Amino acid sequence: MRRARIWRRIGIALFVAVVAFTGYQAVRTVSTAIYWRAHRDEPIERWMTIGYVAHSYHVRPHVLHDALGLAPAPDHRPLGQIARARGQSFDQVAATLNDAIVHVRPPYPPSERGPPPSPAPLSTAPSPSGPDARR
Repeated sequence: MRRARIWRRIGIALFVAVVAFTGYQAVRTVSTAIYWRAHRDEPIERWMTIGYVAHSYHVRPHVLHDALGLAPAPDHRPLGQIARARGQSFDQVAATLNDAIVHVRPPYPPSERGPPPSPAPLSTAPSPSGPDARR
């Protein structure tokens, strides 16, 4: 009887731990979603990293790395440091990134209905003829 009580307490403790962990992850997920929804297309500033700019503008980081002539490996330096290392002003680096973003993103807002339907391909099969053909 005493052993059953210990296992019950262990089970309850594990259940509480799982519920607490799940709640923590849910709060983190919701707060991250709210943060990035409010921080879309932010003006580029010195403190931002390439990853932050890529996330804010919904472009792949390698596009911005290529625009700046950097290796495709993750670079966690702020843009101000990258500009200094390149011997450029921050405004030049920001203009380069903005140009890359403009050229990689589509020129129109995404449609709620999805892309327009593509025309049906023309069939190259011969049309049936004879008694089975419909008119």
